[in-house]
Amino acid sequence: MLDLRQIRSDPEGILQRLRRRNPALDLSRVLALDEERRELQREVDEIRRQQNEASDRIAALSRAGDTAEREKIIAEMKVLAEKRKKLEERLAQVERELEQELLSLPNIPHDSVPTGTKEEKVVLRVWGEPPRFDFPPKHHMALAQSLGLLDFERAAKIAGSRFPMYVGEGARLEFALLRWMLELHVREHGYIPVLPPILANRRSFLVSGQLPKFAEELYYCPADDLFLNPTAESLLANLHNDEILEEDQLPLRYVAYTPCFRREAGSYGEEQRGLIRVHQFNKIELFWYTTPETSYQALGDLVSHAEKILQLLGLHYRVTLLPASDLAFQSAKTIDIEVWLPGQGGYYEVSSCSNCEDFQARRGNIRYRPKDGGKPRYVHTLNGSGLATSRLFAAILEQNQRRDGTVVLPKVLAELLDREVLA
Repeated sequence: MLDLRQIRSDPEGILQRLRRRNPALDLSRVLALDEERRELQREVDEIRRQQNEASDRIAALSRAGDTAEREKIIAEMKVLAEKRKKLEERLAQVERELEQELLSLPNIPHDSVPTGTKEEKVVLRVWGEPPRFDFPPKHHMALAQSLGLLDFERAAKIAGSRFPMYVGEGARLEFALLRWMLELHVREHGYIPVLPPILANRRSFLVSGQLPKFAEELYYCPADDLFLNPTAESLLANLHNDEILEEDQLPLRYVAYTPCFRREAGSYGEEQRGLIRVHQFNKIELFWYTTPETSYQALGDLVSHAEKILQLLGLHYRVTLLPASDLAFQSAKTIDIEVWLPGQGGYYEVSSCSNCEDFQARRGNIRYRPKDGGKPRYVHTLNGSGLATSRLFAAILEQNQRRDGTVVLPKVLAELLDREVLA
């Protein structure tokens, strides 16, 4: 959530920065509601002052035995009380409307984020070289089916289309990836492991930024008013709601494994086939709580931790900076890691690392107490996949395939699975 005081003090500046995301964004209703709220509050406060004075006056008149004047003031106060009731009802309504307007506003892009469309993202660096084949590289679905690693047809009988089912060595490979990545982040990067619930309440999704704007993209359990996790960011962003941390505790770095569920309504072309876009997938999520002064250094560290996975797997990838129009709702700056899929001839995102600054912390009332004193301040939150396995699984198959349809496993996975080749 944006700082209302900041909007009030510099509405044109805030609007100009927000319109880098979307030229149609507007602050006029926020400003009008805020002005009405403040005027209503002034009127309510004035009536409250008059009522307090009248109460003292009535008590004095009672002591003096001036019944007539006392009854006159009591009658006047009844009228004033009714006016105050109506003002407070309107004030409560305006406050609700203002909150909904603020909740609908996305985060402000950081100054280092370029303006532009999705196609205008900036390539920051490239790691490794794309594998070269002396044969037409196969799509991961063809490889997985011939090797008996995935069974989408039987998964569709159970749940419907776009739900994957890993079988045989495919299931072993998926579990090996998840455990290896989680352990690496804990042992080498110092993250605190978390195995959270995969259902969360409405407030949790308000804090993370999925609600109210993206309700239709979430799987929902109406009987319990709970939502299925679309990304562990939605869960980890709520670990310290309504808490005041000590600065010495920061940064706090968490890593979690969860299955993730996304409705992702719509139709997709050939390039979205297989594991590219699914309703359920597994992911290792990285989440940071930091001070404002250190959050952009933390973003660099977070990206490097996600990159480490691809480097150890020997997979060619690139790192890109997203333009303002392509940022997630809650993000101030996002750096994507995109792995090369030779079967599609393109790069696909496997990790999206974002600094949300204090946007989620304001919603969750998550603050820290500066060690040199002063009022508590909002923390900054950061998140990133470390990594999601679906496209990573596809990249392992496609980048390491051989002419005969077998796949040479990266060394770290060969050791975990006790085999060098999937055949």
